[in-house]
Parts: sequence; C-alpha cells; structure tokens
Amino acid sequence: MLYPIGEQSFGRLRRVGYVYVDKTARMYELTSTSKCCFLSRPRRFGKSLLLSTMEAYFLGKRELFKGLAIEQLEQEWKQYPVLYLDLNTGEYDNIESLDEILNLALLKWENEYGSVEAEKSPGVRFMGIVQRAYEKTGEEVVILVDEYDKPIISAIDDEELQEKFRRKLKSIYSVLKTQSDYIRFAFLTGVSKFSQLSVFSDLNNLEDISLNERYADICGISEEELYTYFKESIKVLADKKNMTYDEACDKLREKYDGYHFAPNTVGMYNPFSLLNALKAGNLGDYWFESGTPTFLIKMLRTKDYDLRNLQLDRLPAKVLSQVDSLKSSAIPLLYQSGYLTIKSYDEDLKLYQLGFPNREVEEGFMQSLLPLYTSGDEAISAAYLGRFVEYVKAGNAEGFMSNLKAFLDGGKYALAGELEKYFQNTMYLIFKLVGFNVDVEYMTSDGRIDMVIQTKDYIYLMELKVDTPAEKALEQIEKKDYAKVFAADNRTLYKIGVSFSSETRSISEYRIMH
Repeated sequence: MLYPIGEQSFGRLRRVGYVYVDKTARMYELTSTSKCCFLSRPRRFGKSLLLSTMEAYFLGKRELFKGLAIEQLEQEWKQYPVLYLDLNTGEYDNIESLDEILNLALLKWENEYGSVEAEKSPGVRFMGIVQRAYEKTGEEVVILVDEYDKPIISAIDDEELQEKFRRKLKSIYSVLKTQSDYIRFAFLTGVSKFSQLSVFSDLNNLEDISLNERYADICGISEEELYTYFKESIKVLADKKNMTYDEACDKLREKYDGYHFAPNTVGMYNPFSLLNALKAGNLGDYWFESGTPTFLIKMLRTKDYDLRNLQLDRLPAKVLSQVDSLKSSAIPLLYQSGYLTIKSYDEDLKLYQLGFPNREVEEGFMQSLLPLYTSGDEAISAAYLGRFVEYVKAGNAEGFMSNLKAFLDGGKYALAGELEKYFQNTMYLIFKLVGFNVDVEYMTSDGRIDMVIQTKDYIYLMELKVDTPAEKALEQIEKKDYAKVFAADNRTLYKIGVSFSSETRSISEYRIMH
C-alpha cells in the first residue's frame, strides 16, 4: 500500500496510486451550496490536499475522480479559471519574502490572463486579474488560498512586521468582496482566524465552516474510514507488535484519535501521525517530530498561565474561532493549532469545554513545555524523570524530594514570572509526564492543598512556601488537617513542606512527615 504521507497534489496522488480517503462527496456538497468559505484546521491535517482536490475538480479533470463518489454526483464537469495562492512555502522573516511570493503568483496569472500597466499594487493587480480571467474564459473564477495566515503566524512575536503583513494581505483578500460578481467559489484555509484582517471583518459573505458539524470530517480520518481503507495495515501493525487486531485499534485510537471540530461529532484521527504509524508499524510521535510552534509554548510560559486550566477553561464559540489580539489568551490558538480540541459543549451556556485530543499530543506538549521550566537538557531531564517514577512508586519520599531539588537546581533562574505558579507548573509537568495523578491546589473543606500526588500505594501532600521555612508549610498541613480528606484511604500518606527560594528559583529546603 502506498501511503500519501506529505503528498499534497491530488493529481499525483491519483496517478501514482496512493491510497485516497474519499472526501469528494463532502467537497461536492460544500462547493454546490456555498460561495466563499474559510476552514481552520491544525497543521498536517490535509488542508493542502483538500485544496488540490478542489483545484482538479474545478479544472474539470474528470479522469482523476474515476471511482470516487463525486464521479456520480457531478454531471457537467465544467472548467473554470482557478487562481491558486499557496502561502505555505515562504519563510516570512521580512516583508520582501511575502512580496516575492505574491509577485510570483500574480505574474503567473498575468501571463495567462493579461496585465495592465497602471495596475501596480498587489491588490489592484489581483483585482484586475480576476476580472480579466472572467472576461477571457466566460466563466466565473475560483480562488483557492492555502494557509492564508502563514505570514502572520510566522511574525507572531514581531508586531511591526506583522502589521506590514496584515496591510499587504488585506489588499489581496479584499478582492473576494470587491470582485464578488466574477467569483464562482472561494476557499481559504489556515490555522487561525484573525478578525482584524478585512477578509473577516469586512466580508459579510464569508462562511466560516470551521465549527460546522456538517464539515467536521472534511479533513482528517474518521474511525469508519480507518477500518474501511486501512484494515490490512492494522493487521500488519498488530502482528508486528504481538497484539490482537482489536488491541491495535485501541492503541491507534488512544494515540491519534480524539479531534472534534464540532460538538457531538465523530472523533477524527490526525492523518499525518496515523499514516506514518501504519507505514512504519510503530506508534511514534510523528506530529510533534514534524515541528512544534515555539511561540505558543513561550506564550504560555511568559504569561504565567496555569497549565491545569488548559483542560478546565470553557470558551464561547466567538473566542474559540477567532483571534483579535495575539497578546490575549493562548487558548484559542492552542485549539486552532491542534493542541486542544472540543471535549463537550454546554448548550445552555453556549460554552465549549476543551482538552487534549489524544496521548500523542498531551505527552508531546508536556515534553515541549518542560525545558522552559527546567535545565532544557533532554538527556538530563529523561534521567531525572526515570528516577521520579522509581522513587514515587516505591514510597521513597526522601529520594523523590532530593531528586526534585537537584532537578530544579539546574533550572533557568532568569525566567520571569510568579514564583509559586512557576513551581506548580513545573511540578504539574513532571508528574503528568511520568504518568501520575497530580492535582495542584486540591480543594478541601478547610482550604486548598498546594499539590497532591497519588499513586496506587501512596499519597503525597505538598505545601509550598516562598522564602519561608519549610517547617511553616508543614505546620499549615497539620493546622488545616489537609490529610483528613484521605482518612478512609488505605494508602500510605506523606506530608511534605517545601520552601522555594526566590533567589535560586529552586527548593531551598523541605521537611517530610510520615
């Protein structure tokens, strides 16, 4: 079986004979009932392949769709002029990089449909091209834009450059409105919906299908599609890993499934990770290995964001689907980038509950965050994490705490931020990564315990103080009787008072009571 990993050309995919998960019925429905649409999906989720499929369809290449659902649905197979703008290839480290991409596309179209000397700016040139394409062919124009927001995302930490990109792109996207009479269909894909661009603030005819349940499966692979197209591949994986077929299905589901792009819809598998796993016969972390947007990680760290709230915050649809300011919450961007997904929806309050879609994303995300709170040396971190597992499982509180102190001693002391939040986030990351049940600010009737770590045989209650003796922290555990909530629990319980130093940003001392 030929797996279309990284293959974004529908034509080549069909000619070579790669397996193709048929999305053409959904595409036909969309193109038949809508005119101007936007779709937000995470990277590596098949957006480019979808656009390439649309391009082939609107160019009337019926031979490429032989045996697919749309072959029976479409009767005319008309050929339209297609203007395909791919913004996915540029580095966008300066305004000239965007100018070059736009100019190359505009020159290509002008060579085909003509140019006018008076048309100078990219927006005016694009407007003229659309009109001339319509006049020359007698057919309305199809406009496809891949990763419309790539320049803006690339300059997310450079406000001046980002504003230049905004102005330049605004002149291009405004053509979707001014030339509407000449347009048959327009489709834009991207990761984030930036409301300040005219394409969203000015275009009242733009349909955002990102949260539309009808198109929740237009990208990605559903479980039904997995079993339909890849049953034999799953069997091969199962044999290689000495698992049953059902066990292999469960492992794939746990690792790569779980994306929901509308409430109460089927979960979608990350196609990039899934196809890589089936091809290699190994359940690896392929999506994260293909690249992690560091700006999101840094945004969480610099804002002292409480990492537990990644799965606690509930957001309205408007906040979830657009970004008004990159200085605001990182949560919408985390959702749009694929690190969080919809877990549930409160119909009465109109709020979405978010969470990690699967184990690959959760573990990869935690691994990406940990270096910002610790030494940053992956080999050292891995060694310490291994010892954490050993000590915590064995009930060795002294070994666990001394190992933790040594681990934090190698941290980046210059990092800014609230000290207690820094410590809590570090602890949360460590214990999530090693698979323990960890709660930060555990609620009791007498107050909140700073941290509770639970294993099969042990419970660790931890109270944190900053620049205050550890004995004071231990006294608070006793005074407020935090342990009583676990009075009926047969597991061994440890009470640990910790003093955190603002000077070294590490543990200055600790006290343990059994």
